[in-house]
Amino acid sequence: MSRSCKEIERRVLRHLHGRKTRTQLTQIHAHLIRHRLHHSNQILAHFVSVCGSFNKMPHAHLIFRQVQNPNILLFNSMIKGYSLSGPFEDSVHLFSAMKSLGIWPDEYTFAPLLKSCANLTDCKLGEGVHAEVVSLGFACFSSIKIGVVELYTSCGRMGDERRVFDEMLQRDVIVWNLMVRGFCRVGHVDLGMNFFRRMKEWRIVSWNSMISCLAKSGRDTEALKLFREMRDDGFEPDEATLVTVLPVCARLGDDDVGQWMHSYAKSSGLYRNFVTVGNSLIDFYCKVGALETAFMLFKDMPRKNVVSWNAMISGLALNGKEELGVALCDEMINKGVQPNDATFVGALACCAHAGLVQKGHEFFASMLSNHDLKPKLEHYGCMVDLLGRSGCVEEAYNLIRTIPLKPNAALWGSLLSSCRTHGDLELAELAIKELISLEPWNSGNYVLLSNIYSEREKWDEVEDVRVLMRDNNVKKAPGQSTFG
Repeated sequence: MSRSCKEIERRVLRHLHGRKTRTQLTQIHAHLIRHRLHHSNQILAHFVSVCGSFNKMPHAHLIFRQVQNPNILLFNSMIKGYSLSGPFEDSVHLFSAMKSLGIWPDEYTFAPLLKSCANLTDCKLGEGVHAEVVSLGFACFSSIKIGVVELYTSCGRMGDERRVFDEMLQRDVIVWNLMVRGFCRVGHVDLGMNFFRRMKEWRIVSWNSMISCLAKSGRDTEALKLFREMRDDGFEPDEATLVTVLPVCARLGDDDVGQWMHSYAKSSGLYRNFVTVGNSLIDFYCKVGALETAFMLFKDMPRKNVVSWNAMISGLALNGKEELGVALCDEMINKGVQPNDATFVGALACCAHAGLVQKGHEFFASMLSNHDLKPKLEHYGCMVDLLGRSGCVEEAYNLIRTIPLKPNAALWGSLLSSCRTHGDLELAELAIKELISLEPWNSGNYVLLSNIYSEREKWDEVEDVRVLMRDNNVKKAPGQSTFG
């Protein structure tokens, strides 16, 4: 290769791995074609690798299809690209295509292929890949071992994960983190903590993972204690730490730690650089009742996304400022921020608590007509609550009957509550019967139905309820009022 060609390749590689690559992929591709480098598997492998990191695999796919003789290097880059940004099954299809062309995998093929299997949580497929790894003698490579551990973790196969882990002579922090997350994911939090304590090296992601596992398991006090231990050990929180711990502080009502995090987020630049941190702070202050602070934060945020607006709207609903929540939703839409499902759950909740029936109807109708959002059961539940609270129980019942989805117990329970508030015993009876059908084990529903019959002196029906409970082997819970 001439010196000028080598210089052109070096220049192309500099462009590919430069700061402006994301916006210049098309121009870089044109540059490849102009200098006849679009047949170079090595250059194209770099190009595909960059596409994968920027979630631009459709572009990479178009280029790959035009290559007449792709080699293992290019196939590996494509497989890795799909393992990063999906569709993950395309990694597997490429692997099969590669073998059908007589191109044999190497040690760089299997780690991303296993990652795709893990992302698909397809353990059967992953086992086949693992078997091929062993048969070809690649099981000794560290990156492949990590891939196997991640595969079995994603499938909840902790016995297989443990076996592979025990066979590893050298275990880096990535593998330890996978073991911790794997045991926590299947509910063995104490085993996860045991592995965490056995680690010889921690990174901030290790602490975040264990704190998150404790929080998700309802062990908030332990999660906060571990966060304090992390700080005592000299680890600086990152954005993931704050997003994980702030909800814990909200649930425990720990204002001191939450306010410390607010101060730290501002001084460290995390608040400025990560919109998720601002969103979590808003949510924290709303949940501890510091609405003014939350609203000041919201107004002050350097960047907002739909989650920011949703957090503030829901926070206003939570703190009895429903009309402000409705106004904020209108402001959001007027500013061109595209609402999502959660936006309308918050907006409809505001309408329900404020008794704004007409506005609730407008929001609900606009979901599909203006924003192409198909209402879900949560939205129907909000509408049933809104109508029921306002005394429109018949309209709420008719709405439930027309829902294109199967109504759940929450909807019928909401209607029942409204019927009891407004004294509509006939609809209450219908709602309870639906609840019994959905929750035949719930003794409270039978007791409520029996009480309604008692109030109307329908003693035969009271006896029928007793028989139904006996037939369904349901025992009345202690503390519930007796029949008749």
